[in-house]
Amino acid sequence: MADTVSTSLLDSAKEISFGSSAGMAGKLFEYPFDTVKVRLQSQPDGAPLKFSGPLDCFRQTWHKEGVRGFYRGLSSPMVGAAAENASLFLSYRTAQNATKALFFPHMTKTDTLPMYALLTCGAVSGTFTSFILTPIELIKCKMQVQNLVLYDGSERSYLSPSLATTTSSPGIITNATASRPSSHMPRTNRYIAMSISPSRPAGAFALIAQVYRDSGIMGFWRGQLGTLFRETGGSAAWFGAYEYVSSLLRRRRVSSDRSPASGNTLIDSTISGAVAGIAYNLSLFPADSVKSRMQTESILSADGVGTDRGFWTVARDMYRSGGIRVLYRGCGMTVMRAAPSSAIIFLTYECLKSLDL
Repeated sequence: MADTVSTSLLDSAKEISFGSSAGMAGKLFEYPFDTVKVRLQSQPDGAPLKFSGPLDCFRQTWHKEGVRGFYRGLSSPMVGAAAENASLFLSYRTAQNATKALFFPHMTKTDTLPMYALLTCGAVSGTFTSFILTPIELIKCKMQVQNLVLYDGSERSYLSPSLATTTSSPGIITNATASRPSSHMPRTNRYIAMSISPSRPAGAFALIAQVYRDSGIMGFWRGQLGTLFRETGGSAAWFGAYEYVSSLLRRRRVSSDRSPASGNTLIDSTISGAVAGIAYNLSLFPADSVKSRMQTESILSADGVGTDRGFWTVARDMYRSGGIRVLYRGCGMTVMRAAPSSAIIFLTYECLKSLDL
């Protein structure tokens, strides 16, 4: 009994280690593309678009912020990528073991479940992970869009000009004003004034404090429904596509007598991982668009205050403002980076797993 528990804990530790390492490797590659995606998704309804498309967003970000602009807020997503992928791989493996024990007791540890069971395990994994991911993505999305406000001097910086008593230039609040928030300001804006410098964007800890002061602990799960939809369906598609393509490639090797089908080769993992990344992002992209809008509207709204609209209200308003296209804004860019990023994640995971550390 003790040996079984020890083995189970060791396997879990390996899944956490391999998954977190794979997630961080993929995040380093994909983050600039993710920044562009979030900025495209977060453009407010009813206002002129700041970017005409992904390439224009890349160009403007590079011109105004340099390479650092693409990696704005990287620390939070690196933690998030490690936590997300560790949670995904660990819960996926745990769900498979539980499914075998409950419904397929004749299977051994190395036997593969039928595809419908693998899809279900992927969905369970995504559901569990969504609750870990939402707070991390909330801070990440806020950090990624702050500079859209900072560099839009013609309209406002971090506070609307109407809230400032003195300004050094149109839309920019002086240090004196920002350090002494007016008691007549709305509650949210007082916290923005206290925690965000007019000369540079807020860091992760300042934003964490702001969210907690404004909305309490539950404020960190704003957009949870969108994350839940995206992760539940997306993780089923992610793991399902990977398992399906991997099995096809293994059977192809067996039929051609080139090598035994004992496991995935590096090429198998790369191709399967790339397909999995595309499947994940195409499956429920509109849910991610609504989630990003909900998590950034407090920064990008005209008065700096979020409207606290629910998921379905935001989705309805987005659809009314621009039809189905607005829900897929940034999808092309996301799919472009998803294939190589997901390939890196699965390749890193499989390589570490093959070492049997």
